[in-house]
Amino acid sequence: MLGIGRDITGRKQAEAELQQHRLHLEELVASRTVELAQAKEAAETANLAKTAFLANMSHEIRTPMNAILGMAHLLRRAGVTPAQADRLDKIDAASDHLLATINNILDISKIEAGKFVLDDSALTVSSLISNVSSILSERAKDKGLELKTESDSFPTPLRGDPTRLQQAMLNYVANAIKFTEHGTVTLRAFVQEESAESVLARFEVIDTGIGIAPEVQQRIFNAFEQADNSTSRKYGGSGLGLVISKRLAELMGGEAGVESTAGVGSTFWFTVRLRKGQSHEDLTPTPTADAEATLRQDHRGRRILLVDDEQINLEVAQFLLEGSGLVVETAENGFEAIERARETNYAVILMDMQMPKLDGLEATRQIRELPGQRDTPIIAMTANAFAEDRARCLDAGMNDFLIKPFDPEQLFSTLLKHLAT
Repeated sequence: MLGIGRDITGRKQAEAELQQHRLHLEELVASRTVELAQAKEAAETANLAKTAFLANMSHEIRTPMNAILGMAHLLRRAGVTPAQADRLDKIDAASDHLLATINNILDISKIEAGKFVLDDSALTVSSLISNVSSILSERAKDKGLELKTESDSFPTPLRGDPTRLQQAMLNYVANAIKFTEHGTVTLRAFVQEESAESVLARFEVIDTGIGIAPEVQQRIFNAFEQADNSTSRKYGGSGLGLVISKRLAELMGGEAGVESTAGVGSTFWFTVRLRKGQSHEDLTPTPTADAEATLRQDHRGRRILLVDDEQINLEVAQFLLEGSGLVVETAENGFEAIERARETNYAVILMDMQMPKLDGLEATRQIRELPGQRDTPIIAMTANAFAEDRARCLDAGMNDFLIKPFDPEQLFSTLLKHLAT
């Protein structure tokens, strides 16, 4: 009996110890779960803070950049000597480089945060290739390079994000031109797969440049990596163009890669899936004549309301608009814009998004409630460059979206589209 009692006591002790270990393990798991949840929340908060910071920095940089480029454009329009024109060209080139760097930093931040939004619009591959060639042909010519294009016949139109697809091609071709000293750069596009619903399009950029060593090829598509990270780098650049092109391809249902031989040349490629459907009428028409001249001829005297709290940007836009024959009235915040719209029926309202007292979004909502203002074209003209900014503007009741710094011809074309309807 004594032995049986000792066995029962031992079992009870073992069960108690096991229960104690189980409870301790559950406490550890619960504690670890809480820690992981807290770490996840902290990471998400930090990511949101970084995104908000970059968005604010984008706005703060784009706003003065709009003034710089705008004033340079006004100087050029007033008439300049050849030497002054050359200096203005250098201002434009430096500004374009700065804006490209800003855009790349914003893009990679949004992609890494999982908040990058693709557009879904009608597009034609041949037009995008033609745009890329037009944009970069002069750069290739300046280096003595031949820029060639080759393309299959694609179904038209297709649907995808034409801006981002063109951006990926531009990144590849610009990179090829930069790293090629003589010979050719060729942009090729062809249908790799086709179904009743979509095509898998493959884009290749082939150069006769310096090539890339095998060990370097493994890392050039990594964020913030470059083939040459030394302080004596010959070619410059942020190192973000390739990784953005790769991420864009992946977001569009494809992939990207490179085949290269050091000293011989490289072939950078990516694929994207484009949906079939929609008719040619869905494509945004391109003005066939000079938009500014058409405005001056067909819409002289039309009344425009320009809303912006930055005095220099207001001055630049007003000068451009009045130079095209339009009558311009101005407002410096949302409250003033509402009062102007209450008193006058404008042909178009150009509305900044971020302003003191009352922002452009709320001003637009309130203008839409005024008698006779339901259908007045309201165009956002803002330094807020994210896709969600565009969506917020459209949701507030705006009709279109221009990102600062804007190209004057783009401004004229957008105005013409809405004045002609």
